[in-house]
Amino acid sequence: MRVLITRPEREATTLATALRERGHAPVIAPLFRLEILQPPADFAAALAACQAVLLTSANGARALAEASEQRAKPILAVGDTTASTAEGLGFAAVASAAGDGTALADLVRRGLDPMKGPLVHVSGADVALDLAATLGADGFDVHRFTLYDAREESALPESARAALAAHAVDAATFFSPRAARLFSRLTGEAGLTSAVRDVTAIAISPAALEPLAALPFKAAVAAARPTRQSVLDEIDRLAEAGVQGSEPMTDTPSPDSPKVPAAAPPVVVHRGLGVFGAFITGLIAAVLVLAGAVISLPFWPEEIRVLWRGQAAATAPTPAIDLQAVRADAAVVAKTTVDEARREISARIDDLEKRVRAISATAADRPAAAADPAIAELRGKIEALESRPSAPAAPAPAPPAPAASDESDKEIAALRLEIATLRSTLQGLDQAVAGQKDEATRQREQAKALAEVVEKARAEASVLGANDKKALAAARASAVIGVAARLSSALESGLPFASELALLAPLAQGDAKLGEITTVLQPYAQNGVASRAALAAGFPAVAKAALADDLADDSFGERLLGKLKNIVSLRRVGADVAGDSVEARLARAEAALNAGDVAKAVELVKSLPPQTAKATSAWLARGEAHLAAKGAVDQLAAHATTLLGAAR
Repeated sequence: MRVLITRPEREATTLATALRERGHAPVIAPLFRLEILQPPADFAAALAACQAVLLTSANGARALAEASEQRAKPILAVGDTTASTAEGLGFAAVASAAGDGTALADLVRRGLDPMKGPLVHVSGADVALDLAATLGADGFDVHRFTLYDAREESALPESARAALAAHAVDAATFFSPRAARLFSRLTGEAGLTSAVRDVTAIAISPAALEPLAALPFKAAVAAARPTRQSVLDEIDRLAEAGVQGSEPMTDTPSPDSPKVPAAAPPVVVHRGLGVFGAFITGLIAAVLVLAGAVISLPFWPEEIRVLWRGQAAATAPTPAIDLQAVRADAAVVAKTTVDEARREISARIDDLEKRVRAISATAADRPAAAADPAIAELRGKIEALESRPSAPAAPAPAPPAPAASDESDKEIAALRLEIATLRSTLQGLDQAVAGQKDEATRQREQAKALAEVVEKARAEASVLGANDKKALAAARASAVIGVAARLSSALESGLPFASELALLAPLAQGDAKLGEITTVLQPYAQNGVASRAALAAGFPAVAKAALADDLADDSFGERLLGKLKNIVSLRRVGADVAGDSVEARLARAEAALNAGDVAKAVELVKSLPPQTAKATSAWLARGEAHLAAKGAVDQLAAHATTLLGAAR
């Protein structure tokens, strides 16, 4: 499943790791940014006097570790995640209530005695349960200290906006009512309320689920227990069930839900015989007509059969010389005309074949009812030939000339039959040309309609392609942000980060900036770098040795004083120690280190005299490695922010 994580960045990174191990794809979109607050003046005294510390979140454990170096006080944590975070920060005695605030209160009642001292509750600015009021009724004195604050984002994170708009989210997780309320408000402001219709809301408790009632989620699920593990189990269960989850929050589509456009009807392309096919069909029809005429010859009327055989007798006697001349003239004229007609027909047919092949491109340019001028001219010539009298009437009969008459009649009959066949062929060509004109017009109209559909589909595909690219770029930037958060967490804890850096390799392809950052971090990945807390914890011993080396010289008294300084550390501390002595610089360096300014501390230590180098060289190397890695991670976070802005 593709899971949207709305927790603060540090918790979101941890949860994303757990989701990836289970085969899910996390989308990190923090709705809060964590800010560690300066502890009040009475916090140290209250911590020293309390019998135990109550932690209601993993951020509380981190804030407590920042506020004090005390690690021996018993810790009572609200859940397993908070307990494991406290143990990872060095707290020795940690117990987990494995539940919510009510379970933590029950654990206090069972395990602690109100007569043995007060309790300290380390929390954020907002709490779900007031432990001071809840446990006060049982005689416990609970002092609450706000050591961190989760600042709300003013707009929906770009990673969440892009993923919801692209319908690339299957489930969204909510670990507090405040997160649910903020998500509901920011989603409405972004105009993405309808985008959660295919999303399942998974909350850590029913209370965290209530503020989401106004959103049209596909389903809403509350974890069986108020723990992170229970939320993960619920995600796995929904994935196995195909995200069917619980009952939908609403069954009625909201008015702003997008309407799915009806599918466009398919374009049907009609295909005719084709230009060349129509021409061949006409020729075949003409041949069939001629064959039918020959076969049916015995059934023709006697006059036509006599005409076919050339056996017609002259009804009126004509002078021999006049009849022969007329018939000879007629035969010559007919033969000449027919030969000319044959040549013209052959040339016209060739020309028609060429023009018919291109009829689809030229037919629409002429009116549909207009006839081909070449065919009309040919038809006129044939009709003129047929209407020509075979012989003028003679005033007086002439002696018959059987041989010449029979031969001429046969030739004329054959010519007439051939003319009739050619006329039939021409009629077939007329029909084929007319059909091709209609077919070409119809195909042109269909091609135009198809082109409009294709152009519309291309425009829609272009829009979808741009949205997909934006979603992909936003997801890539979100992934880089997640990697930067994991690397920052590794630097803060002083752990190796080879696996975290390996996640950056596929994202760095084609990005020179990411490649440079990876190159800088690579030497430190296997062993990690010293955390700020570790540098601060080891600094007093370094300062003591450096001060002793500075006081030791060749005189016996100074060497003895240096030995004593190395055994018993007596030096001034604090940022207000003035002067350029080694002691003053060490005091200001330690103060800067405790304030979180590692760079200033390293700079002050590097300014010490050469005789202190033996004592400070190892610490300096660790501090410079920390600064180099921290600078690279800061550049990574800034580059990821730039990528996210460019994806909008």
